[in-house]
Amino acid sequence: MKILHLDTNHSLLINQLNDLGFQNDEDYTSLKAAIEAKIHLYDGFIIRSRFKIDKDFLDKATNLKFIGRVGAGLENIDCDYAASKNIELIAAPEGNRNAVGEHSLGMLLSLFNKLNKADKEVRKGKWLREENRGIELDGKTIGLIGYGNMGKSFAKKLRGFDVDVICYDIKPNVGDDNCKQVSLQELQEKADVLSLHTPQTDLTKQMVNVDFINGFLKSFWLINTARGTSVVTKDLVNALKSGKILGAGLDVLEYEKSSFENLFSDDKMPDAFQYLIDAENVILSPHVAGWTIESKEKLAQTIVDKIKAKFC
Repeated sequence: MKILHLDTNHSLLINQLNDLGFQNDEDYTSLKAAIEAKIHLYDGFIIRSRFKIDKDFLDKATNLKFIGRVGAGLENIDCDYAASKNIELIAAPEGNRNAVGEHSLGMLLSLFNKLNKADKEVRKGKWLREENRGIELDGKTIGLIGYGNMGKSFAKKLRGFDVDVICYDIKPNVGDDNCKQVSLQELQEKADVLSLHTPQTDLTKQMVNVDFINGFLKSFWLINTARGTSVVTKDLVNALKSGKILGAGLDVLEYEKSSFENLFSDDKMPDAFQYLIDAENVILSPHVAGWTIESKEKLAQTIVDKIKAKFC
């Protein structure tokens, strides 16, 4: 079987697939049209987020048996059409779930203890202790929306704290010893912190909007390490201004390109994003929650293991 690699990944991916007898070709620079011209030669290809895999692309991939996505989400792939053509979709959410859980916890603790603000001030010679008095996580209720690989990882990280962890998920019976599954209404009534761990779907796009935010009984903190399209940024900014949202840790943004490799689809900086940049109660990172030294290896290994199990 011939595999085309469209994005660079950990070297073990190609090395181990070679050892399994696959032919591996690499093309990290050609335009999509050039890839489409030769994709019929391949039984599978492996991608991160370089470009969308749409119906036209899949129609040209006449011999395709699988697509390997070195990451968790499959929103850049027309999954239904791929399934209709009996193309196996292989993702690797197991590979970076631990990294996402740790990043979510790090963002939350940094917000509670004003670490980014305090760090900037000390570097400028300011020693403001009372102004940087933090709050403790113990006693809080942490609400998770989405309780798959990422949500479960974050809940596991919270076991060492005296907190209540609850989740809402469209799938039934996903709760476990680390997290109690509840209705969305109960989550909105109880949560002091909301952390998103959902894929990008029609249900989650613009989910966190003004009506959703105002549905919470208490003011709350927001952590988003999932997908930027889930949060309406202007509504988030208004909630930050009013105090309904106390602070936000955002690893993903509404403005990201679909490839996740760049921030803006054009060169204009939205006013709402300028507010986030200036806000002392907002922490931003460039879609790296699942982007660790260890997860790079784990993601690649997961893809190899799944290809081996299915095709060897």
